[in-house]
Amino acid sequence: MIPLVLIGGGLAALAVGVVVLRRFGPRYRVGRLLAATPVVSIAEARSLADGSARYVAVAGRIDAEETFEDDAHTPLVFRRARIQVADGRDWRTVDEHREVLAFEVNEGLDTIAIDTDALDTGLVVVPRESVGRAADIPDRVPADTPPDQRVRLRVEQVSAVEHAIVLGVPSADPADPALIRMTAGLGRPLIVTTLERPEAMRVLAGGGRREPLVAALALGGGLVLLSLGLLWGLLAAWTGTALAASPSPTAASGGDPRSSGQGPGLVGDPLMAIAIVIGVGLIAVLVTTVYVRLTGGRRA
Repeated sequence: MIPLVLIGGGLAALAVGVVVLRRFGPRYRVGRLLAATPVVSIAEARSLADGSARYVAVAGRIDAEETFEDDAHTPLVFRRARIQVADGRDWRTVDEHREVLAFEVNEGLDTIAIDTDALDTGLVVVPRESVGRAADIPDRVPADTPPDQRVRLRVEQVSAVEHAIVLGVPSADPADPALIRMTAGLGRPLIVTTLERPEAMRVLAGGGRREPLVAALALGGGLVLLSLGLLWGLLAAWTGTALAASPSPTAASGGDPRSSGQGPGLVGDPLMAIAIVIGVGLIAVLVTTVYVRLTGGRRA
């Protein structure tokens, strides 16, 4: 009974952790990929464009032949402004304006281009936000929006003087096979961030710490409970006593002469000891696999 309770509690805790993480929407997936995708040099990434499709990360300095400026005269290569309407806990985009110029990422003498057309949910930068009411911009929101509905202007931009981490699949541009670029592929988005990974994770979490902490505790506690339940059940199945001692000791015929009327135990039963070690190893593999699946572990 106790093993079933532990396993059930572990599965319930894992479910809570997954539900909390799923509430982040596409940001959860972007965070998983940022945490788990292996980083390679730009030279190695370019060599993968010969048909060896792999989802990898590269890092380097942003560069572009042309730029445009914002109000602070910062040279930009990408700017996205969105008008969003509050929709429960989330925000729904009702208007979007993009300004994009071709840019690339350099590492020493090696360069790789960025497929800006594929850049969508994978952009992770520090946004600029302004929150107000729909009545402030009646011509920018749907006509049926209540005047007191909360709206915000969210601006995300990439400067030509920043360093970036880019995740994607290196491939040749169909229009120019000599041009190697990072793009979306293998069912995963193109991700570009001008932040270090810990800071990018905070931006993806919306600046809050409670929900990520709850998810981490639920996943960690769930894995511990699940592993304890499986180990307990395995030992109970082997011993047939559910790990509970008998209230009245009994003598076992043919017992170990070195003990007071007890059976041989593990000292005299090496096969049982080996089986327990193998069982613990199998449980460790199972728990590790579950953890990797839940956290989007490293993939080629």
